[in-house]
Amino acid sequence: MIYGYEILARAREKPVRRQRGRQTLIRCDSAGGTHDFVSWLAKRGRWLSYSVGMVITETIHSHVLKIPAPAWTPAIETDGEVRDGAWVAELTGDLLAGWPKGMRLIVRKERPHPGAQLRITDADGMRITCFATNTPHRPIAELELRHRLRARAEDRIRAARATGLRNLPLHHTAQNKIWLEIVQIALDLLAWMPMLALTGPARLFEPRRLRFRLFSAAGQLVTTGRRRILRLARHWPWSHEITGALERLALLPNPG
Repeated sequence: MIYGYEILARAREKPVRRQRGRQTLIRCDSAGGTHDFVSWLAKRGRWLSYSVGMVITETIHSHVLKIPAPAWTPAIETDGEVRDGAWVAELTGDLLAGWPKGMRLIVRKERPHPGAQLRITDADGMRITCFATNTPHRPIAELELRHRLRARAEDRIRAARATGLRNLPLHHTAQNKIWLEIVQIALDLLAWMPMLALTGPARLFEPRRLRFRLFSAAGQLVTTGRRRILRLARHWPWSHEITGALERLALLPNPG
């Protein structure tokens, strides 16, 4: 098994000319919230910033319950507006003993979405989450927003499972390696195609919806006068999305 810090070490083997400073941000979920991994990130000379999810332990939970109401700051959205029903606070003191110097521990409490089940680590009907970072001199609301944006990785994982990574269909390892390469190519296309060709709500389509609405649309390719014309069914509700995407792709410069 290859651990996270081993992957990061391999990624940093190639020397890169850059000014000193924490210009590389490492974000991960609570699986990375261990002493070994955080200490590796904070090791002198690495110049890494990190934003690492932490497990809500009994000690953290008890400290959250003691935070006074004025210490909670409203969380924010990407547009700078206040996030409804969410607040953040920073934990300090002996709770940070044994962790690397300069680490900050930030917690968020938020009203759970309708139908969501509370966990035993939640408090007062609020969903509690926690993360650690070594980024100084920035408001905790900005740091919480930066960490929350990591949720895009979960979207990519969900898309990967829907594209073929849920199961390995072949018998031999070498065959499944080829399968994984094909899935990776498909994921690259699914990541770039919406950004370059789609607009509006269509950019947020999941793979299954893309397959149903765009990729499986009936059409006919006609060659006439040395031209190829794609004819789509007029009654298909998303034909305009397909034609608009093709027009936008045709305007892009030739990468060759």
